[in-house]
Amino acid sequence: MKTLLLDTHTVLWFWWDDHQLSKTARTLICDAANRKLVSMASPWETAIKISRKKLDVGGSFGGFFHQHMVRTNFEWLQIDIKHFDQLAALPFYHADPFDRLLVCQCLAEDLPIVSADPQFDAYGVERLW
Repeated sequence: MKTLLLDTHTVLWFWWDDHQLSKTARTLICDAANRKLVSMASPWETAIKISRKKLDVGGSFGGFFHQHMVRTNFEWLQIDIKHFDQLAALPFYHADPFDRLLVCQCLAEDLPIVSADPQFDAYGVERLW
């Protein structure tokens, strides 16, 4: 069993059966032996994108994450102070605050991330795609 942190776009693409999701990512997520974590930063990032009209989830945001989390048996990764401890010392290879938090969660929890974003590689995080 492998515990995986799913990047926000990965979660959404999986839920929407989007062709942009790689075959490797889909296989990892569909493997029932793997534990799939979604950072609490993901609904936060999604809500901001919806409010800025940069993302449409096809309906109301209310209940969107809960419904899909239950349906897919994904688990929440809470944001902890130890993640911010990492963040304070993190170099600025990537400016996106949500991705930076995901990097810190990966580092602090020793998790690989399932993401198409190659900018994670600069931090020495194991990226699966």
